[in-house]
Amino acid sequence: MEQITASRDFSSISPSAKWMILLKGHTNIPFAREAAELLEYPDKYVPDFKKRDFTFWASTLGLERRYCSINELLNNLTIKNILELSSGYSFRSLEYAQQKGVHYIDTDLPDVIATKKEFINNLKKDELNTNGKLEFLPLNALDKNNFLEIIGHFPQGEVAIVNEGLLTYVNKQEKEKLCSIIHDMLIERGGYWINADIVLKNKEAKLGLKYNDEIKGFNDQQKTEDNSFESFKEAEIFFKDMGFVIDKEAKVKYSEMSSFKYMIRSLTLRQLFKMRNTGQIFATWRLKAV
Repeated sequence: MEQITASRDFSSISPSAKWMILLKGHTNIPFAREAAELLEYPDKYVPDFKKRDFTFWASTLGLERRYCSINELLNNLTIKNILELSSGYSFRSLEYAQQKGVHYIDTDLPDVIATKKEFINNLKKDELNTNGKLEFLPLNALDKNNFLEIIGHFPQGEVAIVNEGLLTYVNKQEKEKLCSIIHDMLIERGGYWINADIVLKNKEAKLGLKYNDEIKGFNDQQKTEDNSFESFKEAEIFFKDMGFVIDKEAKVKYSEMSSFKYMIRSLTLRQLFKMRNTGQIFATWRLKAV
């Protein structure tokens, strides 16, 4: 059994954040294109919408669905204190900080946060006003003291915690550690955990995805397959054992995503049949601590 430690070095995860934002730059996700351009500078970032690569577009669509699923479950809450874990080069924080009264804390590894702080002035448009409060802070989500110190930045009231991608990089014991920290905080403060990381094993084989050697090597290094769930029932039991119930599941429609038409154009008949027979592989749950 791997030992849990708050001092574990997660810096090797950062390259995935860059890969993801370069894919998101092909979507309508707010600030994704601008972030991709800044990340590639001084090289020019040019989205290739003529690309006919199923794996590329299926991955892009998956990231867009994941992003929008969190917004769906966040938008019907009245909570103003929002903490995002391991946000990568996503700028949901800038999107939500336009709302009056929102206090949004955007967190990730120190190198990602340092880069995001450099980006922020370029991403802010003249016509956008940060009506709420926005903070970018480094956080190892498994460090309870660090986690609670950052929670202390919020005023009194419920907290919404959101994440997309984090759980695929932590093993079962680390998931339990994270759940324990979040559960205790939500019991004390009230609120929800919007978790977009309910991913089933063997998604690559089930969907017929063919990642390049770099992505395959990265996934192998991070053990993303081992860190996924066997089934949604297993995931539900895991979170129930950790003191959570599913309050609501996101129902985002893939056909409403901006990248959907490009994914459809890249499909072969075999891939289309494979997708239809695969069933659901990803889910986003809004969890309540009990």
